[in-house]
Amino acid sequence: MGEEAIGLCPAFRARFRHGNNAPGGGTVGAMLKRVVDGFRNRVVGSTTGLFAHAPYPLENTLDYPGDPGLFGPDSMTWPVIGDAAAFIGGIRALLIQAAHPEVVAGVADHSTYRVDPLGRLSRTSAYVTATSFGARPEIEAAVQIVRGAHVPVRGRSHRDRPYTAGTPKFAAWVHNALTDSFLVAFQEFGPRRLSAEEADRFVLEQTAVGRLLDADPLPETAEGLSSWLSDHPEIGPSPGLAETVAFLRAPPLPPMIQIAYRFMFAAAVATVPPGLRDLLGVRKRPGAWLVGKLMVGFLRWALGSSPSWHVALVRVGADIPAGLFRQPAPAR
Repeated sequence: MGEEAIGLCPAFRARFRHGNNAPGGGTVGAMLKRVVDGFRNRVVGSTTGLFAHAPYPLENTLDYPGDPGLFGPDSMTWPVIGDAAAFIGGIRALLIQAAHPEVVAGVADHSTYRVDPLGRLSRTSAYVTATSFGARPEIEAAVQIVRGAHVPVRGRSHRDRPYTAGTPKFAAWVHNALTDSFLVAFQEFGPRRLSAEEADRFVLEQTAVGRLLDADPLPETAEGLSSWLSDHPEIGPSPGLAETVAFLRAPPLPPMIQIAYRFMFAAAVATVPPGLRDLLGVRKRPGAWLVGKLMVGFLRWALGSSPSWHVALVRVGADIPAGLFRQPAPAR
């Protein structure tokens, strides 16, 4: 097909061939960059907007210079939770948490996730952000918020067993599912695979977070953690499980985000151990892992690594790796 047939006039063809000058000044390359950057910025806006329904917990983090929080720049926690694979890890954690009847009864009976799903998502994200990347005062503030929210969470499950959110074994189920899910998502969809020693370091680091909410037991190795979850004697079917899984399959999200979410949900399901998948009533779909890998790669390209990781590095005065962050550090 000739150039005229696709609408390239002689004047434009000359500019394209001699320096790629675009009409109105600038090069075709510069125009393409503006288009790509605009697209990436829209992805950033639509994604970060999901988590903007609670106060950002590190707003004043630069007031604590040199404070590494619980971890610091040489930890495994910062790169694991700071990567885009954590999006899939979060979905996986919510699925696994639903397998415990007393834990999910507390969510079903007391959570606002049905009427305020983005608020619940934002508050959970704020807690993870604060405990992972915050300075000590920010961590303490986040823990006090969670402790306060847990006070009224008590009742009885469908199998007539009592629950309270602050019970160490229930706190352990929630915390350990989150730790395991962040690790598994990074191993499957992260930029590289951690060694066994690095994976164990991450799990051991995360026990410091679990102790903040009195969680017990807290396995200290990746293998021990995975086995504790898969072989847990108290998991089982429940009305809260069915309701939670149905909600997680299709939460009320904007249409374009809903499409991307469904791919990530399928990828999260693909990483759940078979026994837990059977209990949850979810199936591993062909191609889900590959699509998840592509989705996380796209998010990593569009978003970069977590801006909260970025601002934590600034706070402690560490070197900022080139090309790792795309969004500005979100603190004054």
